[in-house]
Parts: sequence; structure tokens; C-alpha cells
Amino acid sequence: MKIRAAVLTSSPAAAPFAESRPLEIRELELDPPGPEEVLVRIGAAGLCHSDLSVINGNRPRPVPMVLGHEAAGTVVQVGGAVRDLLPGDRVVMTFQPTCGACLPCAEGRPALCIPGAAANGKGVLMGDAMRLHDQGREVHHHCGVSAYADHAVVSRHSVVRVDADDIPFAELALFGCAVQTGVGAVLNTCRVQPGQSVAIVGLGGVGLAALLGAVAAGATDILAVDLSDDKLALARDLGATRTFHAAEPDLADRIRADTGGGVDHAIELAGAVPAFELAYAITRRGGQTVTAGLAAPTAEFRIPAVNVVADERTVKGSYMGSCVPQRDIPRFIRMYRAGQLPVNRLLTHTLTLDQINEGFDLLDQGRAIRQVVLFD
Repeated sequence: MKIRAAVLTSSPAAAPFAESRPLEIRELELDPPGPEEVLVRIGAAGLCHSDLSVINGNRPRPVPMVLGHEAAGTVVQVGGAVRDLLPGDRVVMTFQPTCGACLPCAEGRPALCIPGAAANGKGVLMGDAMRLHDQGREVHHHCGVSAYADHAVVSRHSVVRVDADDIPFAELALFGCAVQTGVGAVLNTCRVQPGQSVAIVGLGGVGLAALLGAVAAGATDILAVDLSDDKLALARDLGATRTFHAAEPDLADRIRADTGGGVDHAIELAGAVPAFELAYAITRRGGQTVTAGLAAPTAEFRIPAVNVVADERTVKGSYMGSCVPQRDIPRFIRMYRAGQLPVNRLLTHTLTLDQINEGFDLLDQGRAIRQVVLFD
């Protein structure tokens, strides 16, 4: 079938993207789904730093490629081996396809699926399939999703069926990445307990989702750190008990003094080494520093080895919020309905597909929290 999609033709691309136009709106040919795949009509797709990092070259990926990994839509057609989905089902996309058989999958850690990670790195679907074509030339998939298009063919294991006809696609899409990654980092990776203290360093869509998760977890002291006064103001509205501008001098010393030695959990979500270093510096003895920010592949984080031992410190990574999507996406939607995760407050802009380059300028300049391209 013919689809309309935003195609990244070269990387890196220079900002402003409204001028360089790295994403070209093209008509592509989309193959029908294979036996273990589904065809989804995309309702909404979010703009995320993980997409931006492919555009600006921080995360090299093969091109041409249709970006977009945070999305929700409606099942149109299922492959012959798919027995648990039907046309008309609403689904949320998840950006790590899983095989169900490798060791991480067997351990209940699908975010670390080995074949899924390999497929994402190559820009293909599970089983090396490529369903996108531009005048006979194959076009790569992003994170097994490629949601900047009106339709997508994805692995059955890249979607989660949800009973959410009452939730607009613009909000539902956010559960695929921002909510999974941010809320999951708090609830699954950190396992924050009521009464503990949490610092969120970096207040993009994922960082503010993590803040919502900290509030929902019952943290009583929630610190928020960013370079944007507007984002700090929103953080206070969403439940942060204290906010700090990241450019303040001697910030780590001040936070340690204000918290009596540091926080129980410091979560870095800016994707920058200085933010990671700050998060580590404001974690108390015996505390935990977690990063879910994707820095450039060449970036390095160094810590004094003696502190890890003498302070019994924990440093952990969190990918996809350590989520089990089939369990956690419906769980987070239930929390949203109960008023515990006001995810709708993260949505700042809606766009058409033709406005996508301008949207990435807003994201690159820090002028948006979460933007979505609407198709319905």
C-alpha cells in the first residue's frame, strides 16, 4: 500500500531543521505484514530526543530511515500467526521488540532483548525484515516502529493492546516512550519507596514523567534540576518540592547541604555527562544514581572508585524504564485514569506531519516538553 511518511535521508543534519529539512515528506510503498507482524494505522506519534539524536548524528543509524518510536494507533491487519490481536484494536507501540527466548527475555527483562537490540541497530524489523520502500529502494525502520507515517508494519511484539478508547491518541502515544522510560525508571529501576527523596536532573518529557512517577510513588522530597525556568515552574506545578537552576554555582554543594548529605535516588534524564556527574554528586552515601539519558556514544562518565566502596554507592542504567510493556503500559494507563499520572500535562504541542522539522527545532531549543504528530 502507499503511505505518507517523513523520511530521514541523511545524518547528521544541521539545525535549524526548518531550513535544512532533514525529514522529507514522501510517498512510500509499505509491504503487507508478515506472519508475526501487524499493520497499524498511526493515530499520533511523539517527538523524542532519541529521534533527534539520530537526526543530529549523536546516535548513528542507517539511512534512509523513517523515524518515530513513540506512538499509538489502531490495528488494521494481522499476520497469519497473530492470534491475540484483531483489526480495530487500539495499541501502544513499544520501541524495543522482543524475541521471548533470549536470556534477558527469559529473566523477565524484555528491554534488554538481544535480537531486538540487534534489529534496532540495523534498522530492520525482527527477523531482518524491511517493509518500507521508496521507488524500489529499501528504507530502514527506527526502533522497529517508524511511526512518522500514517501506517506502519511492526512486529507483534512491538505493540501492546490497550482498552483505552476514551483516551485521545495524542495522550496515549506518550505511554510508549516518555511514560515507560520516566515512570519506569522511578518505579521499576529505582523502586522508590514512600517517604524517600528523589532528584530528577533534566526536565524534558521523560524527566517530567519521572517526576510524576516520584509523586505517585510517595516520595516526600522531590528535587527538580534543569536549565529552563519554564520547565522548573512546570515541575513545581507537577509536585516538585524544590527546584534548582542547573547553572547555579556550587549547585551540588548546595543540594547536599539542603538535603542533609544528598538524596536517596538521583535520576539523570538529560543525556549529558555533566548532568550525570551532578546526579552522582547529589546522591547520599548508600544511595542510588540512575541514568536513563542517552548520551553520545563517545561520552564517558568517570567516578572515583573508592567512593563506590566506601559509600556503598549504586550506579545503574535504566533502559525503557526496566519495563515489561505488556504489564506496565496497562498499569500506567490505570494510574493515569486514577489521577496518579497526569500525563496529559506533558503535552505542549500538536503538529501535522508537514510541520515535523519545525517541531524538532522546538525540541532542540528546549522550547517544548512533548509534541505529537496527529494523523487522525
